[in-house]
Amino acid sequence: MEALNMTEVVGYMASVMVAISLMMKDIIWLRWLNFVGCSLFVAYGVAITAWPVAGMNAFVACINIYHLFKIYRAKTQKPVVA
Repeated sequence: MEALNMTEVVGYMASVMVAISLMMKDIIWLRWLNFVGCSLFVAYGVAITAWPVAGMNAFVACINIYHLFKIYRAKTQKPVVA
């Protein structure tokens, strides 16, 4: 049996992170863990020159960041009382 190389380890770590993120009840944890998993998949896709994998995961990582900014911005804004 061959030893795993670093590229494969990154791919497995990415898969585990995305799977764990989908088990989260808290949307913030889901977004952060999914972002980390997607970022690892971007690195994995680049390393194996799988550009669709890298591109799609970069896009999903950007979506996660966008939603995290929205969540954190909504938490810091004070409610307007009429």
